Amino acid sequence: MPREHREHESSLRDMLDAARKALDVVAPLTVDSYKKDWRSRRLLERLVEIIGEAARRVPEKVQKDHPEIPWSKIIRQRHRLAHEYDDIDDALIWAVATRHIPDLVAALEALLPPDTEQRA
Repeated sequence: MPREHREHESSLRDMLDAARKALDVVAPLTVDSYKKDWRSRRLLERLVEIIGEAARRVPEKVQKDHPEIPWSKIIRQRHRLAHEYDDIDDALIWAVATRHIPDLVAALEALLPPDTEQRA
């Protein structure tokens, strides 16, 4: 991994960690059970927000070098969750988690060297 990527590996790993946890949140749920469970909704929203904040911290050059990751969409979603919290579309967050986060996990895993540490 080139030096500029190593310098930002922490943010990329934060993205991957939160994305994996988001998948864990939705794994046992259906969209209907998700919509009825405020704890799962808030947890998933927070994890998506963390993914977006970590993505925002990745330098533009690294983002441009990896167009397979939809950086601007991820960052915009974080902004909406943080600033428009009173207008969150539960179906959209569910779709992000179930349709887009699996692809994000795969892209980040391909980008990062294997993690030798287990994160909690």
